[in-house]
Amino acid sequence: MPSSQSSSSGVAGRYATALFELARERGVLPAVEADLTAVEAALADSADFRELIASPVFSREDMAAAIKAIAAKMELGAETANTLGLMAENRRLFVLPALIASVKALAAAERGEITAEVSTAKPLTEGQSTALRDALKASVGKDVALNVTVDPALIGGLVIKVGSRMVDSSIRSKLANLQNIMKEVG
Repeated sequence: MPSSQSSSSGVAGRYATALFELARERGVLPAVEADLTAVEAALADSADFRELIASPVFSREDMAAAIKAIAAKMELGAETANTLGLMAENRRLFVLPALIASVKALAAAERGEITAEVSTAKPLTEGQSTALRDALKASVGKDVALNVTVDPALIGGLVIKVGSRMVDSSIRSKLANLQNIMKEVG
């Protein structure tokens, strides 16, 4: 029996593939990516939007009307708006974050680049971002897009995830390792 996470990622993958193929075919892939980035930001900023996509309380009609209003207010392109509307009608909005990630990954693969998830204690300067992007490009052999998040709990350093590889050079992890070593000694 498949887990709900794998079935929801399958749903997201199907919608993402359909949206990606449609956008590529119509030559509007950059616009769709921009739309999805805006939707992702709206999800991050709005608890009501997150509740709308996650709550089973809302009817199909309410979800569809809300998504239509959101798409109009955000001036989303037809491809993105129609996909979100279809997802609302089919009660599949709960996979929206996974759909966004999947379309971005497909678009990056189309451009021959990969995305590195980077967590830092402080925001990176433009020079640091460029140096990191260049170092990762030399390491993986492809263009690298950085998705940088700031996590003050890291204290200092970086945590970088590229595909299945992760490099954790944060002070937090070094302190945790030191703490474990000290526990073994004492």
